[in-house]
Amino acid sequence: MALSDAKNQVDLGFTRKQLKGQAYENAFGGATSFLRRRYTKDLTGVDIAVTGVPFDQAVTHRPGTRFGPRAIREASALQPFDAPYGWDGYDPMEELNIIDYGDLSFDYADIPSFPGALQAHIKTILDAGAASITLGGDHYISFPILRAYAEKFGPVSLLQFDAHSDTWPDDDMARVDHGTMFYKAVKEGLIDVKRSVQVGIRTTNPDTLGVNTIDAREVHERGPVKTAIKIKEILGDAQTYLTFDIDGLDPAFAPGTGTPVWGGLTSGQASIILRDLAGINMIGGDVVEVSPQYDVSGATAVAGAHVAMELLCLWGWTRRKG
Repeated sequence: MALSDAKNQVDLGFTRKQLKGQAYENAFGGATSFLRRRYTKDLTGVDIAVTGVPFDQAVTHRPGTRFGPRAIREASALQPFDAPYGWDGYDPMEELNIIDYGDLSFDYADIPSFPGALQAHIKTILDAGAASITLGGDHYISFPILRAYAEKFGPVSLLQFDAHSDTWPDDDMARVDHGTMFYKAVKEGLIDVKRSVQVGIRTTNPDTLGVNTIDAREVHERGPVKTAIKIKEILGDAQTYLTFDIDGLDPAFAPGTGTPVWGGLTSGQASIILRDLAGINMIGGDVVEVSPQYDVSGATAVAGAHVAMELLCLWGWTRRKG
């Protein structure tokens, strides 16, 4: 597509014929699919399915992440005009067949059925040979997603950006809680703890179950470049699922979240770390905990959309042409 085609582009979420390519329709109008990709349930030939999970019934404090997927999609309309900065010209929109798979359909009043519904939703994507990038939703959603990934790939390495470890003890598998799901994931054997790492942590938890931790202070002292090097040393070539809780960023950069904690990563630090992680064996990922109603500026959703783009780049980098 050429810039001159902009006058003929409208509602590309529905009218786009090709899965690849940038988009030039007005950022302030049109159907807001993620990055103006096509809305479709057809997974034929798809590399990555971006899907939303508007679920926030597992939060411990402020709700509202059910509106996260919609806000991230809207914010992403600012990005499909150019290749993402900092990737040496690599553009996943030009090389990968990316679709917007829409949102998970679930009964908001039937919480016990939710984990299985989400696991089956992701399994459908994986069984079709695609990867998933999921827009949350609260952080509990990573648990059913990890179950689907572990079913296909076996135990995976977890790369988690977060203010909280989310490994607080909870042996009641029926409980739905966004602070204990990685405890359960470790206990279920979904995660290879020795090759997993949590980044940006700045809340107390005496037992991280053996998962490596690079807390926020270490990131500030070490710097983003050396932080990325340490992360890659821990992960090695392991199949990695990357989850980015937006509260990993400091509230100055992402106030629209349910449990903000001061002293977090800057958006600049996060962008450098993510770009310097190029080459990791990423097999899927998510962006969670965007609660747009707590941020009148929209900056949190913008950050979430940028993180999602970086996840597309990380997944595609090791699969790029040539």
